Amino acid sequence: MALSIFVDGSGGQEGGFGFFVKETGESFYQKEAGITNNQAEYTAIIAALKKYLGTTQEIIIYSDSKNTVSQLNHEFAINNAQLRSLAMEAWELMGKYKDLQIKWIPRKENLAGKMLGS
Repeated sequence: MALSIFVDGSGGQEGGFGFFVKETGESFYQKEAGITNNQAEYTAIIAALKKYLGTTQEIIIYSDSKNTVSQLNHEFAINNAQLRSLAMEAWELMGKYKDLQIKWIPRKENLAGKMLGS
């Protein structure tokens, strides 16, 4: 059975990031003031990847950030140095998974967004 991990993040002074695992109900949220929306989205994915490192289960990470998903799937270029650094961290973690997908979903379908109140 695949684990469906929904991630979300928001920037600004009330910024933060987190994830919600549909199959287990597990959730994680961390406030981080002063980050951008894109940094928050990347950080949420990285947090989920770190949490499940070593699992043999299929993992599907869902994000409503088309930009982040497309960049991590090598469909869009990354022109920002900070985002490139976060992407490199994510790619390094992604390479340690046998069965991993990162998919875009519309915001209204993002269970983490509902949970995190964004």
